[in-house]
Amino acid sequence: MGTPAEQSTTPENRDGPVETPGASSSEPVVPQGNSDIELARLEDRWKRALADLDNLRKRYARELDRERKLERSKVAGAWLPVVDNLERALHHSGGDADSVIAGVRAILDQAVQVLEGLGYPRDAETGVPFDPERHEVVNVTDNGDSAPGTVLGVLRPGYGKGSQQLRPAAVVVSGREG
Repeated sequence: MGTPAEQSTTPENRDGPVETPGASSSEPVVPQGNSDIELARLEDRWKRALADLDNLRKRYARELDRERKLERSKVAGAWLPVVDNLERALHHSGGDADSVIAGVRAILDQAVQVLEGLGYPRDAETGVPFDPERHEVVNVTDNGDSAPGTVLGVLRPGYGKGSQQLRPAAVVVSGREG
C-alpha cells in the first residue's frame, strides 16, 4: 500500500493533484485524463450553484411580492369599516349638521383606533416636557404659568413611538419664564 503520504496522493483521492514518486513536492504532476474529468466536474458544480442562486433570487422575489400584497390587504381591510361609516354618516345626515359632525367625530375615533391597532398610537399630550424624539417644535411662546420646555399645545398629533414613529407631534413649547 505504501506510506500514508503516498496513500493520500493516489489517483483514487480526487481532492488534489496526484504526485508521482521522485517528483518535486512543489510541482505536482496531474494526469491528463483526470484533469479533464475534474474540470468538467467543477464546471458542473459551478453551473448548478449559479442555477440554485438564480432560483433562490426568483423565489425570494415571489415571496416578497406575496408578503407585500398580504400586508396591503390587511391594512386595506382594517380601513374598510372606516369607509363604511363615512358612507353611513353621509347617508343618514339628512341635512342635519350636528349629526354629520357627530358621525365624523366617531369615524375619526375609529380611524385613530385602526392606527393604534397597527402599532402607531396617537401622541397629542400637552403639559409634558418637550422630547425631541416625540415632538417637533413649531412655535415657542413665553408663558409664566408653565416651566420652560413644556408642551403647551399640539398643532398636529404624532403617531407611533420610538423607532416605529410615523411622524412626530408638531407642538407649541413654552419659552423662558416671564
